[in-house]
Amino acid sequence: MTQKVEVVPYLNEWPTLFDAEAGHIKQALGDNCITIHHIGSTSVPGLAAKPIIDVLPVVKTISLVDQASAAMKQLGYKAKGESGMLFRRFFQKADKSCAYNVHIYEDGNSEIERYLKFRDWMRSHPDDRDAYGNLKNELALKFPHDIFGYCMGKDEFVAGIDTKTGFDGLRVVQALTDREWYAVRQLRQKYFFDKVSIPDPYTWTFDHKDHVHFVVYKGSQIVGYAHIQLWPENRSALRIIVIDAAYRNNGIGSVFLKMGERWLRERGVKKIHAQSSPEAYQFYCKHEYMHMSFNDPDGHKSDFR
Repeated sequence: MTQKVEVVPYLNEWPTLFDAEAGHIKQALGDNCITIHHIGSTSVPGLAAKPIIDVLPVVKTISLVDQASAAMKQLGYKAKGESGMLFRRFFQKADKSCAYNVHIYEDGNSEIERYLKFRDWMRSHPDDRDAYGNLKNELALKFPHDIFGYCMGKDEFVAGIDTKTGFDGLRVVQALTDREWYAVRQLRQKYFFDKVSIPDPYTWTFDHKDHVHFVVYKGSQIVGYAHIQLWPENRSALRIIVIDAAYRNNGIGSVFLKMGERWLRERGVKKIHAQSSPEAYQFYCKHEYMHMSFNDPDGHKSDFR
């Protein structure tokens, strides 16, 4: 049975519930845990919210969180992996008093700054807080049994608040929202398939388990895209990586590539194969890529360039 999407008026008990749960989580994460923040709508006095406490622990090393999964399970949590957010560990639980979402990030991850800026803006700007509460109530009525539709309905508003807060960090996520998939299609077509005057023939990869599609944000703007295919024998193919022309030559591409490499390395990938256009050749050389056979296991022909 699909869980009902419920938005309720702010409850004064939410900070107390957070404090109690944060103590248990810090003990479960051990010395790896630096601090824990209360985020999300339940952290904003006066804001209507789903009765779910969002908790953001900051840790020294994100990979060590996996070793704490058993301790989190004893607290009643289910491990959900990254759930589309690079270098996050996500846990969920529901008990008689409340439900909890735990978003764990490594110190220095830009997502931490984004969450805290959003929270603090809402605490200090009652007009935006009330507008957000009204939007959530409307979406709960519109999508009473569709949590995805509810969340997607908030996307544009949240992006607007990110702009107001001045957040301009780089963040990489797997494409999920309508806005992200629109950007994926536009960037692919503009920088690759328009050059050969054909529509994108590979949109089928959007729903394929071995193909991963990332977008990179600069603040609230989507500025780049990468398409990675996972191959057998601990190999992968970097099919596409592109930064929108207006945002090039300021290091975003290098950061994006390094984050993708780290993500693959943490999954046991040993080799990344990429076919470079003449224009991108120096970019790959700069990042210590070397000549090797592409050796596509699916046997697709290479572009003559």
